[in-house]
Amino acid sequence: MNQDTLIIGFPEYADQTEGLARAADLPFTILDIHHFPDGESKITLPGLLPKQVILVRSLDHPNDRLVELILAAAGARQLGAEHISLVAPYLCYMRQDKAFHAGEVVSQPVIGSCLASHFDALLTVDAHLHRVHSLSDAVPVSPAINLTATDPMAHFLQDRVDAPYLIGPDGESEQWVAAIASHYGFDYAVAEKERLGDRQVKIRMPDCGYENRNLVLVDDVASTGRTLLEAARLLQAHRPASISVLVTHALFIGDAQERLTRAGVHNIWSCDAIPHSSNAVPLAGLLAGALPALLTRNN
Repeated sequence: MNQDTLIIGFPEYADQTEGLARAADLPFTILDIHHFPDGESKITLPGLLPKQVILVRSLDHPNDRLVELILAAAGARQLGAEHISLVAPYLCYMRQDKAFHAGEVVSQPVIGSCLASHFDALLTVDAHLHRVHSLSDAVPVSPAINLTATDPMAHFLQDRVDAPYLIGPDGESEQWVAAIASHYGFDYAVAEKERLGDRQVKIRMPDCGYENRNLVLVDDVASTGRTLLEAARLLQAHRPASISVLVTHALFIGDAQERLTRAGVHNIWSCDAIPHSSNAVPLAGLLAGALPALLTRNN
C-alpha cells in the first residue's frame, strides 16, 4: 500500500470512495462537512496530509458540490499536499460549450478553468463533450483522462441479458452503443432525435426486427429521461420480449425513473458514477486502473 498517497472522499460518495481505494490498494478517508444554518459549509480534513492527495466526488447537483470541492482542494494544499488529483466520475457543466443565443454564458471553459486552478490532474468517465473533443481542452490540466464505461457495461449485459439488442436513443449515443456492442457482437441500432425543447423530443426508430427481442436502451446520461421515455414508447409497439435501460450517469430528475417504469421498461440500470437506486455496474476497477497515470507524474 502506498502511504505517500491518500484518497479523500465526500460523505455522499463514501461507498464509491471505499471501493476505489480497495481496488487501488490505497489508504482513504472521508472528510467531514458541517452545514451552517445560512447554507455555508465547513470542511474538515485530516490534520496531516501526504504529498499526493486524490479527492473523489461526482459533481451532480454541482452548484452545491463545486464550492465544497474547491474548499477541500484549497485546504489540502494548505495542509501540505503538493499534488492534488480529482476523480469526478460525473463531471458537470460540460454541455454548455457554445453560446447558442446572444448573451448566453459559455459555462464549460469557466468551470474548467476553475477546476484547473485547484487541481493538477483529472479523471472522469464519459464526459459529455461535443464540439470539444479533448477533455484537456475543457479542463486544462495534465493529465486529463476521460474514461469510458463501455467495457464494464458490456460485461454486465453479457451476464444479465439473453442476446441483448442495444438501442441508442439518438445519434449522440451511437459511440457508446457501438463500443458496448463490439465486445460480444451484440446487435444494435440507433434512433434519430429532434429536440423540441428541454423537456420535449421527437424520435424516429430505424426499421429493424425488434419483436421478441430483449431491447436495451443505452446512453451516457439520463437527465429528464424524455428521450429514453419516447424511445421506450415507440419500441413497445413492436412487442419486444423486454425493454431495459442502461446508462453511465443516473440523474433521473424528478419522476423520470417512475415514468420509464410506467412506460413498460422492465429494468433500469446504471453505473455507480452517481449514487442512485438503479446502480448496478461498479466503476471502481475501471477507475483504479487509471490512477497510476495520475500519480506517477510527481512520484
